[in-house]
Amino acid sequence: MIPVPGFENQRVAVFGLGRSGLTAARALKVGGAVPILWDDGVSGRMQVEAEGFAVEDLTVADWSGFAALVLSPGAPLTHPKPHWTVDKARAASVPVVGDIELFARAIAALPDDQRPRVVAITGTNGKSTTTALIGWVLKQAGLTVHIGGNIGIGVLALPELTPDAVYVIEVSSYQLDLTTTFAPDVAILTNISPDHLDRHGGMEGYVAAKTRLFQALGPEAVALVGVDEAEGTDIAEWLAVGGVAGCTVSTSAHPRESGDPVLSLEHDGLDPFLDSHRSSKWPKNWVPAFAGMSGKLEAAGRVIRANGEPVLDLTPARSLPGRHNAQNAAFAYAAARALGVAHDVAVQGLMTFPGLAHRMETVAHLGPVRFVNDSKATNADAARQALMSYLSSFWIAGGRAKDGGIEDLRDLFPRIAKAYLIGEAAADFAATLGDTPHVAAGDMATAVALAAADARAAGGDPVVLLSPACASFDQFLDFEARGEAFRAAVLNLGATPFVQG
Repeated sequence: MIPVPGFENQRVAVFGLGRSGLTAARALKVGGAVPILWDDGVSGRMQVEAEGFAVEDLTVADWSGFAALVLSPGAPLTHPKPHWTVDKARAASVPVVGDIELFARAIAALPDDQRPRVVAITGTNGKSTTTALIGWVLKQAGLTVHIGGNIGIGVLALPELTPDAVYVIEVSSYQLDLTTTFAPDVAILTNISPDHLDRHGGMEGYVAAKTRLFQALGPEAVALVGVDEAEGTDIAEWLAVGGVAGCTVSTSAHPRESGDPVLSLEHDGLDPFLDSHRSSKWPKNWVPAFAGMSGKLEAAGRVIRANGEPVLDLTPARSLPGRHNAQNAAFAYAAARALGVAHDVAVQGLMTFPGLAHRMETVAHLGPVRFVNDSKATNADAARQALMSYLSSFWIAGGRAKDGGIEDLRDLFPRIAKAYLIGEAAADFAATLGDTPHVAAGDMATAVALAAADARAAGGDPVVLLSPACASFDQFLDFEARGEAFRAAVLNLGATPFVQG
């Protein structure tokens, strides 16, 4: 638990008692605050009362007595309209914050030489894999690493802050909307494509939320920005104008083209990796990252090159298939090197990464057929990365569609041997697919059975790919539940579970 200072003996309103809200309440209490909790759900209120927290109906509370409102990221800050607690807080001039902002304030309250280092990752796609990959590489390097935020453990539930630790934090656009002082040492934006537009009032608001990751960076911070999309390029240029040190990351000059990916990391002209640039909190025995590599890092196919010379070959990294995982690996490599991890150690970490569940996860084989669980692909752009990883696949897709459906995937339809459509989006996806072979399967078990039969009949080394390009909420609690339903359906066919090794 990370105690939150700055609110000693002050009343702090906490709305939303999910993972982040309840953790924030506990961290505030440990820090000396008097958290006042409320949730629309009776069960949530009963749970926190049993834990000894004060519960008050915030609809009738005196808001002038609150030092802050800690808002659940699930409650809207601005769109479609502000949550009623936000209106009440603003009317009383009460600041509205989230758990990431409380984490930032806990760090800022420490002397410089007692602060941990923080790596923060956001983006539309790839942020969870990149977060886990960075954490893995740093752990293999022998560092004390804590991973949390929007992935796994709520950030304030992580171990108490120590100067020897690195906190690797995934942050969502909802969480970033509630930050003002968050200042990571390494800030990463993987990519941007349309998502959660209803919560941000459109693409401009969504990009603005992601950009908040960089709003408070200190002079020694490093920014790593994916520039495959125009929005990322604009952010990188804005950072360069502002004098922020960092690198741009690209998988291709023309990311929509098929073929071998080309990945590059380019310095923006500033060298953030010199000893003279470091704060006193950085251990003296850490080597300057990117030593001898000022210039350009790029990868054709699976080989990353620095100034034209090979740096590492991702071919042995079986848990990192596809162009998008090459990008994730580039971010992880750059972050590790920026934190002083030696090249050989960073490479070894990438090679041994076991992968994440529901993200391009090979779950089983049935004869020659490989089953890949990419349930985390909740939008078309994420599904694009999966489809591009295979020359041909038997594709299971559908659910609750995002804006635009799969229209943007038309250029990849020739790679679809056949599509098996489930959920609410089935009819719309069928219309978009047109002459591309497809069938309305309805549910996951039926889709898996049909795809497996067709894949076995096709011969070769076929892939059955679950990459839904949709939210899961029409048929499942979340994408994890959807991925587990896929796994269960595959194993029910008698498939052999895949074991990494």
